[in-house]
Amino acid sequence: MKTRLLLFVLLLLPACTISYKFNAASIDYTTIKSVSIKDFPNQAVLVYPPLSQRFSEGLRDIYTQQTRLKVLKQDGDLRLEGEITGYELSSLAAQADGYAAETKLTVTVNVRYENTKNEKENFEQRFSAFQTFSSTSMLEDVQDALLEEIIKEITESIFNKTVANW
Repeated sequence: MKTRLLLFVLLLLPACTISYKFNAASIDYTTIKSVSIKDFPNQAVLVYPPLSQRFSEGLRDIYTQQTRLKVLKQDGDLRLEGEITGYELSSLAAQADGYAAETKLTVTVNVRYENTKNEKENFEQRFSAFQTFSSTSMLEDVQDALLEEIIKEITESIFNKTVANW
């Protein structure tokens, strides 16, 4: 009897899965069909050459992955453009020997958003994110991993501000 019950439970468990997908986008797909995202040029004083392309592609990727909108280079129903205005390193937490224990890498992006169907939603805003790393590490060794996290944070913030409405 216990074997049959155990067998029944084991067969039943895979059939009782719960699937939950969180997608914060609240888009009226009957009126909004596309989003255009122009390349974001790097106009920061300190320039890391791959940042512009990595950021622009990261922003396109989040709309591709989390919405049904067609992503265009121009003339979308929703329009995003802007520039990278900051790429800065700053020292944090001085040690007893006077040297910094950590360094902070901050990226700032200026974004202009236009909703061609509802101009009340238009805005221009700066988005910024940072990551810290040990001052004993060379920036060149940690830069790509730090930027991956920074780009993810900024693009999620832009996505939430433009289409999440929460």
